[in-house]
Amino acid sequence: MTTETVSLQVKRRFAASSERVFDSWIVPEIARRWIFSDQNGEIVSARVDARVGGTFSFVRRDANGDLEHVGEYLEIDRPRRLVFTFAVPSISPEYDRVTIEIVRLDTGCELTLTSEMSPAIFAEWGEQTKAGWTRMLDGLAVLVEG
Repeated sequence: MTTETVSLQVKRRFAASSERVFDSWIVPEIARRWIFSDQNGEIVSARVDARVGGTFSFVRRDANGDLEHVGEYLEIDRPRRLVFTFAVPSISPEYDRVTIEIVRLDTGCELTLTSEMSPAIFAEWGEQTKAGWTRMLDGLAVLVEG
């Protein structure tokens, strides 16, 4: 990632504990049920090494084939904060930096996702990225609130 970045932010409230929401990001059996998957594609491989310096890989399969999503964990502070790099190498060699912050509420929690990327990636993929994270958080809500 270049030193100059542009960021976008998505917020979502959940009627679930901050621990449950946090764990949904790092437990592969849970994450594969919502992250990068939708009615048009599914996760066919999920590998998570949830430790600082550990990596993750999710392979999504749809009508166009397989697409790998990868990254490295930079910070893990359960259940408040998760920071990781993120890339789809077959689309771009650049890595975004994603920060998940979860605040406990009287009922449930609120998650703020901040994605930082280069200005060039933001110009090409910014709106799609924001829409994608929003859809995924909607899917996460169905999973953790159901």
